[in-house]
Amino acid sequence: MFQRRFSVLGFILLLSSSIAFAQNYKVVTDSTPPGAGFPAAVASALQPQGMKFEDGQGHIVAEIWLAKALPAAPNPASSPDVLYGSLAPGTFVGVLQFPAKGSDFRGQPIQAGYYTLRYEWIPEDGNHMGVSQYRDFLLLLPAAKDTNPSQVMAFKDVIKLSRLTTGTGHPGVLSMDPASSSVTSLPAAFQDDSQDWAIQAKASIGGKATPLAFVLVGEYQGG
Repeated sequence: MFQRRFSVLGFILLLSSSIAFAQNYKVVTDSTPPGAGFPAAVASALQPQGMKFEDGQGHIVAEIWLAKALPAAPNPASSPDVLYGSLAPGTFVGVLQFPAKGSDFRGQPIQAGYYTLRYEWIPEDGNHMGVSQYRDFLLLLPAAKDTNPSQVMAFKDVIKLSRLTTGTGHPGVLSMDPASSSVTSLPAAFQDDSQDWAIQAKASIGGKATPLAFVLVGEYQGG
């Protein structure tokens, strides 16, 4: 079952939550491409400018590269519980790197390395009712296993590959946030209404500049 604020963290989960949430975070832009050996087809699909999400001591929590262009969904969603309805579920959104081993908030291990990000919705079924106000989330897939960024993947295939990031029966998940109106310059870090720390950056969906926001330092608040 997907949990609300089931947000994947980097090494900071080795700290107590009180320490992690007491500090500020920032985004630093960087033109360095993903490391050697990264799949060429994926690397060529990424924006040339990457982003480093850093804590108050300058330690890198994660590095992110968004896709140059995201295709618009053929049938955009207009439901109020979907934030980014112009994206089709299964769409490749970008790449994230954790520089050190970490875990998600359920304690599932996430190894250091590169992961692709695929956009998905929380299923509307009895197992997921009341999980979150919004259905949007990003799943982490091993970059070595997800080498066709132009492909819009089926939900079952995204889930299957994402489970490889944790080695459990559950995928690795990042919650998505509404774009914050308080952010005046992109990319940027901000605290959302739940006091989670999110990154907000500019994407291109169907040729239209669109801000995307997702949580990188969060806390499960459900039951």
